[in-house]
Amino acid sequence: MPLSEKRKKHKAENTITIPAKVLYQYEQFSRYNSPYTSHERGCAIDLYPPDDTAPSPAAGEIIDIQTVQTPSKPYAEKEDYLIIIDTKKGDLDYNTGNGEPTIARIMHVEPAVSVGEKIEAGDTLGKTVRSGFFAPWVENHLHAGFRTRDANHLRASGSLPLEIEVDVNPVPWEGRGKVREAGKTFALLDLPVHPAPGEFFAGIADDSGNIPLDGGLPHFSSGGSFAQEDRSIELLGTEVGTLQGSLIKWKPIKVFASKKPIAGLSLFASLTDRLGARLICPDVSFKPGESVVVEIEQLNI
Repeated sequence: MPLSEKRKKHKAENTITIPAKVLYQYEQFSRYNSPYTSHERGCAIDLYPPDDTAPSPAAGEIIDIQTVQTPSKPYAEKEDYLIIIDTKKGDLDYNTGNGEPTIARIMHVEPAVSVGEKIEAGDTLGKTVRSGFFAPWVENHLHAGFRTRDANHLRASGSLPLEIEVDVNPVPWEGRGKVREAGKTFALLDLPVHPAPGEFFAGIADDSGNIPLDGGLPHFSSGGSFAQEDRSIELLGTEVGTLQGSLIKWKPIKVFASKKPIAGLSLFASLTDRLGARLICPDVSFKPGESVVVEIEQLNI
């Protein structure tokens, strides 16, 4: 069954669907690669633009802009921003099951827009912010969620479940690769290779080759999938979690890169050739060109 049909089968009445034309504005996206509750519940999406310009995922009227104090981090700005958009006056269907237009909440963008301004999807909201809500290995992105009109639009919780209007191509990976990029807290491998960069989104698959994975394995307590099934999930020969719908609860595991323990793997959907496995390794360093073998072991807890 195509993934799009599986999504229709599981779609809840008040699930909000992110249109394909919106997603293709960004180089990658993730629903579950975050420690925050809205992501753990599949009620938010992180959208990674090609540069520091933030194209809007929603159309409508800007009805509020709030400045938010962030946790103090040496690599981050002290302030973040919340941009609130009424989608009633937009041309995208971000409606609830009963046809009610929703309110969009966008974070991590320093606004170049004003309250009362009307925008279309793709219009520039401003520039992305290096937020104190980010872990050090997280790249700049927009956070988006949608709420009913009578909900509290300022609270961190309360957003509606999200679906995506694209199929994410599952790409098998054997746990090997050479370091393509190396940072202080991460290393990006050259494998697996995106089958057709720019044409469609792809994600690293589980061992079945059918389930594209999403999330921080296991450095965030749970993750998800870009497919809808109920089954156990294995990666690199180890059972790593249980998939229920699109949510995965990780099992107690440890990830090793060339026999060195690392924090985990960052899993997401990519439109570009940067699909390769992303190692989260703040305590271990790797050099560009270095060959790496990744292994996963279950912990006896």
